[in-house]
Amino acid sequence: MNDPFTEVLAALGTRSVRGTSLEAGGDWALSFDGRERLKFVAVMKGQCWLILPDCPPEALSEGDVILLSDTRYTVASAPEVEPSDGMALYASPGHNTVRLGADCDTVLIGGGSGFASGCGSFVLDALPRFLRIPPHSPSAGSIATTLAALKDEADAGRLGGGLVAERLADILVVEAVRAHVASQPEDNASWISALADPRLARVIRLMHGDISRRWTIEALAREVGMSRSALTLRFSQRVGRPPLDYLTRWRMIWAQRQLAQGRSVAEVAIDVGYTSQSAFAHAFKRTTGGTPRSR
Repeated sequence: MNDPFTEVLAALGTRSVRGTSLEAGGDWALSFDGRERLKFVAVMKGQCWLILPDCPPEALSEGDVILLSDTRYTVASAPEVEPSDGMALYASPGHNTVRLGADCDTVLIGGGSGFASGCGSFVLDALPRFLRIPPHSPSAGSIATTLAALKDEADAGRLGGGLVAERLADILVVEAVRAHVASQPEDNASWISALADPRLARVIRLMHGDISRRWTIEALAREVGMSRSALTLRFSQRVGRPPLDYLTRWRMIWAQRQLAQGRSVAEVAIDVGYTSQSAFAHAFKRTTGGTPRSR
């Protein structure tokens, strides 16, 4: 069966967030807003501070790689420096490198991955707002290399650069998830966390692999050799919701993407296991807050 995370990335329409770099010296600070995307920053040289809302400042040094998920943040030479608007400095198309000060003793590279409108929360809610990936981690080197390649594509404007950037964005997301799974406590609840549990991973694969099937807890439990109550409890603890609730949410995320690509409500309803369009519309509204025809 397919890897469910690969299937999620394909369904969510991963897209590249432009590769950038910052070369800075002296006293400096830049603030950035929060968006529905994953942001990666690698410290290639020197030291700096990361400041997140309602959190103590984090000291970063050469070799550190960080993941930020849908949050405002500031990078600075020192926590007390008043920040300028970093978004404005990178606003112009093609302006991918910012230099602050005469002697640039700190170099950062950044980039990331966004998702199709309305779908990003499926991944973002399963990842921490902030994750430091240690320099010795296998993912740290891969992410730093990928960020450098992403910036190179943004700067060069070569043939096929957009397609290369999209594939690099996929790599960034996968490496972030690997780092998260490797570092997380076992009691962290998310569907991504549950993929580290062989039985729960198989349950998720089963649901993703046959999305239209009328799954029951009994059928899923039988497939993985568990009792219904044990499966429901374990899945709820590790994922944060019962199996069939998870299935409904995934069905509606998948349906959003299919509807956005022009397929009819009737076709999509059948594909996700609903024989009644009204029942599908009700589940869609309950899950997404909108109606299928408004998407």
